[in-house]
Amino acid sequence: FLDALAGVTEPGQKRKIIGREFIRVFETATAEVVADHHVGFLVQGTLYPDVVESGGGDGTAVIKSHHNVGGLPDDGEFDLVELLRALFKDEVRMVGAALGLPAVIVARQPFPGPGLGIRIIGEVTRDRLETLRAADAIAREELTAAGLDREIWQCPVVLLADVRSVGVQGDGRTYGHPIVLRPVSSEDAMTADCTRLPDDVVERISARITNEVAEVNRVVVDVTSKPPGTIEWE
Repeated sequence: FLDALAGVTEPGQKRKIIGREFIRVFETATAEVVADHHVGFLVQGTLYPDVVESGGGDGTAVIKSHHNVGGLPDDGEFDLVELLRALFKDEVRMVGAALGLPAVIVARQPFPGPGLGIRIIGEVTRDRLETLRAADAIAREELTAAGLDREIWQCPVVLLADVRSVGVQGDGRTYGHPIVLRPVSSEDAMTADCTRLPDDVVERISARITNEVAEVNRVVVDVTSKPPGTIEWE
């Protein structure tokens, strides 16, 4: 994935390169499995927002393509099973709760299907992924410690990798990257509102990220609703 994304910065092109590499890996893995076993079905967790955003709804435009909507090879040796395809995310959580699944699974924040690459604004590199993972881990830890996991639908952490901002550490200047916190509340993920985080929580997240993540010297909060913005930045 990193080799294929080298030098690519345009968001739409990133997604195409990610969905393409995903398909190649999928095909290789499938060939290995069917060589030894009969596979009758492929079960995947496609949701209705995936279908709508991929232009699959009635009269809907393509907002962003999802690899699980029309992206799989047509010559697969199995039938596709998508039990959740007609459900929104809040409805899926209701089903999970009714089935008795633990809250740690039912209430877990969604992880981006294309991976953290779409939360890096600029070229995706191994170093930038490590920086983003470190910042994301701090934000997740502090939000959980503050008991906010149920109040926040999702809080993507975005690395502005192509931006350098001046800062100061000790007696010297720094030119680090800004990190964006994107806390949102939503029921179906088709629309979303900014979630107002307590000031002390934002301050702890900011202090920890700027002190513990070497390449970051600034933390900002995205307060845009969806629409006009999307939950993810790319």
